Amino acid sequence: MASFLTPPSVERGLGLDKELLERTARELVAPGRGVLAADESNGTMSNRLQAVGVEPSSEARRAYRANLFATEGYESAVSGVILFDETIRQSMDDGTLIPDALSSRGIHPGIKVDTGAKDLAHHADEKVTEGLDGLRERCTEYFALGARFAKWRAVIRIGDGIPSEACVSANAHALARYAAICQEQGLVPIIEPEVLMEGEHDAQRCFEVTSTTLDATFAECAAQGVHIPGSLLKPNMVIAGKGCETQISRERVAQMTVDCLTQHVPHNLPGIVFLSGGQSDEDATAHLNLMNKMDIEHPWQLSYSYGRALQSEALMKWAGSGDDFDAASQRAFSHRAKMNRLARSGDWSEELEV
Repeated sequence: MASFLTPPSVERGLGLDKELLERTARELVAPGRGVLAADESNGTMSNRLQAVGVEPSSEARRAYRANLFATEGYESAVSGVILFDETIRQSMDDGTLIPDALSSRGIHPGIKVDTGAKDLAHHADEKVTEGLDGLRERCTEYFALGARFAKWRAVIRIGDGIPSEACVSANAHALARYAAICQEQGLVPIIEPEVLMEGEHDAQRCFEVTSTTLDATFAECAAQGVHIPGSLLKPNMVIAGKGCETQISRERVAQMTVDCLTQHVPHNLPGIVFLSGGQSDEDATAHLNLMNKMDIEHPWQLSYSYGRALQSEALMKWAGSGDDFDAASQRAFSHRAKMNRLARSGDWSEELEV
């Protein structure tokens, strides 16, 4: 008999539990819902706490996130939450383990499993994401802790002569190996090849690099036997670099992004959960809304996996002290979640942001 704590395929000594993977993937991109990325590393989260005047500590990180996860009604807009290793082992204020608290509200706990982007040997200004060593064992433990999906982020920088073929190839290979190992352990992999917004490149260059990166990633996934219907993609949108003098309209961002994905993403993928990548809160919502408002039927669900674009105002509100600040933080988070829920069906408008 399979144990709740053991991936079914591992317990039975069989191949992938495709039914489990596909069901979880579909639930993560159910209509009106998306993923909250709350997987900031301890260092990153501590820096964000310091930036709003809060002394960083394990307890401060726990308290902020526990308050966020206790928000009333946000499960109508959030299907999954990506956690960091520290957070998946922590508890809510009432002592309930955070994964259990999320699951009780119909929200899938997820986990960040990469160990960060490191310098790519012999390639200046380029990174490769590490963390494959021991990944199988970590995934087994995370499944037992309640995780049902995972995330691995690769970063691709555009610049003079980059990205190199080596950078794209190394990251695509790592993403595919990660995805295959996760699926073996019953976890839906979110595959995140992020083309960064930093740089002076225009939107067309972003389109080209994103296309190349997606082609390489899915070619490696095919080679590694990744089950695409039991996976999700977390890509950047097609946007000009922050330093580019020519910025395109929201409508053009939406169109170029959909064109790129339609041409370079397998159509049997259940869903795409966009990263915000440094966009403003409203831009991230507006772009998603425009894509879902198009008079065409997309082959996949178009959803979100936002971090700062869901949390930035909530964190600033929480930086005070006392119940009033906790409630204000939850209201800010609830509002952004509601806005992105509306964007899932193309029903968001700027007037609703007042």
